[in-house]
Amino acid sequence: MIAFRLPSLGADMDKGTLLEWLVRPGDAVKKGDVVAIVDTTKAAIDVECWHDGVVDTLLLEPGTEIPVGTLMAVLRESGETAEQVKAQLAALRASEQATVAAPAPVPAAPPAALPAEGARAAVSPAARKRAAELQIDVAAVRGTGPGGAITLADVEAVAQAKPAPAGRADAMRQTIAAAMSRSKREIPHYYLGEDVPLTAATAYLAEQNAGRSVTERLLLAPLLVQAVARALQRYPELNGFFRDGAFVAGTGIHIGVAVAVRTGGLIAPALIDVPRKDLQTLNRELLDLVQRARAASLKASELAEPTITVTNLGDRGVRSVFPIIYPPQVAIVGFGRVVEVPWVFDGVVRATPLVTASLGADHRVSDGHRGALFLATVRDLLQRPDELARPSDGP
Repeated sequence: MIAFRLPSLGADMDKGTLLEWLVRPGDAVKKGDVVAIVDTTKAAIDVECWHDGVVDTLLLEPGTEIPVGTLMAVLRESGETAEQVKAQLAALRASEQATVAAPAPVPAAPPAALPAEGARAAVSPAARKRAAELQIDVAAVRGTGPGGAITLADVEAVAQAKPAPAGRADAMRQTIAAAMSRSKREIPHYYLGEDVPLTAATAYLAEQNAGRSVTERLLLAPLLVQAVARALQRYPELNGFFRDGAFVAGTGIHIGVAVAVRTGGLIAPALIDVPRKDLQTLNRELLDLVQRARAASLKASELAEPTITVTNLGDRGVRSVFPIIYPPQVAIVGFGRVVEVPWVFDGVVRATPLVTASLGADHRVSDGHRGALFLATVRDLLQRPDELARPSDGP
């Protein structure tokens, strides 16, 4: 039996709403097939199946809101019968119910004495967790428990008094704020910046685009993304995740591209296996990804896969950007707008197109020396755009 559960579509997702099933019991599915559409705070996402099998039972009705990890359906593997799956499903449900029913340790009662003047009131673990989820400052909550302790009921009362969100845009903003608050609270960031001359890159693009229609022209953004990907091949400690107190390397180089959506906020779906693609393919995939992100038509794998994020605010008129890491990733790269500046080549001052590349990285995994070498590699690779235009045969 294959248990199909709601996947996590990013560190900032904890629940979703099933909008539609795209399969029925008895349908054969293959790995990568889209089987359901799930609404999150950011978009309606196509959820793919991760296994080959036959749909046995759909366990949820459209419109149901569920937390990440909830069992949504079960599939039969090759050779399994419906009776075998029924028995396995019953055993799984019994096991999960037993886990939920297991009694939790009873915390010791707080002391009945009032806190000393100026002291912080006690906060129950459940109240502290719920306050973090709701982005409520516990210091502003009036405790009604023994000795003025803040209880879960106190936090819920404050939450009910807050104005309700106006819609998806507000929900997305709250989701982004929660993820970025977690990032700044938990990740020891360090930042580096490097000015990158783009004379060779812009000349290469001008040559390649001569005679092409507007819709077929190669953009600068894919070159920047490819330079990051190739540099990550040399500095893999920037490509991956920090989980359970340790670095976990990415299984590939899948670059999340930050996209501003029309309803407000950002979403960062992934370009998969970037180093293995030529520039024209990457250009086409990037344009398609941005278009679908803004149309809220993304696949679950595109949100779950990013091993690093690249953000480019250059078209917004900023010279440089120093972004916040998207947890559990360990690095993020930013590019500002292209400006023309005086630059010295071989003792001669020339007007030169320039972009500022920046790196935000997790000091638990890498240090400034390695980060500086990474940015220098990005800079050097962009001086050889013809190499970036070809697929990499490296690791």
